[in-house]
Amino acid sequence: MHQIGVREVVEIGGFHFNAETILMTWITMAIVILIAVLATRHLKEVPVGWQNAVEAVVNLLQGQMDAIMGPEGRSLAPLFITMFLFLLIANWLGLCPGMASPTNDLNTTLGMAIMVSLVIHGIGLAKQGVSHLGHFFQPFAPFVFLNLIEEVSRPATLAFRLFGNILAGEVLIIILLQLIPWYLNWAPSCIWLMFSIFVGAIQAFVFTMLSITYIAPSVHVHHK
Repeated sequence: MHQIGVREVVEIGGFHFNAETILMTWITMAIVILIAVLATRHLKEVPVGWQNAVEAVVNLLQGQMDAIMGPEGRSLAPLFITMFLFLLIANWLGLCPGMASPTNDLNTTLGMAIMVSLVIHGIGLAKQGVSHLGHFFQPFAPFVFLNLIEEVSRPATLAFRLFGNILAGEVLIIILLQLIPWYLNWAPSCIWLMFSIFVGAIQAFVFTMLSITYIAPSVHVHHK
């Protein structure tokens, strides 16, 4: 039986890697690519099937991006759409028997949160130049220490929120399967499974929306 938190570690070139997390991440990426191919293989003016589902996601996220970032943020749509689809599939993968969510590993969620922070400052420096760093000294120079603490805590909260919710869902499903006899556990397991599907979707959306919100100030060029 799959055990939460027990991972096979492999060593490559002196570095240690979680083999299960890497495998599940590649499976997630393969599923996302497959969905993209299915959605764009035979495009129709009136979308059906996979095209309809993916276009619904695209329209939802683009609407949120336009409201938060404005037209300047539309170039980042592929990033956020891909992020949402990856997190959605990753969160749901652990609900399949014998599989685990890549997002139940803090390495994955923290890596994605750090990536968001790098995008924030990369875009900020590209669009605003060195003046982008001026927000660390707002509203007054001594606030630089508080702003730096906020800068460090932002990816940490992003990572731990997603990691904790996904891990808790998988743990509770395993506990239900172990504590309740098989002929009685189908009802509570199904109820919790449906709730976990809902939570997985919400957590993917929350992570993506927070990322959009954090990156939004960097895409706006401030004119004097």
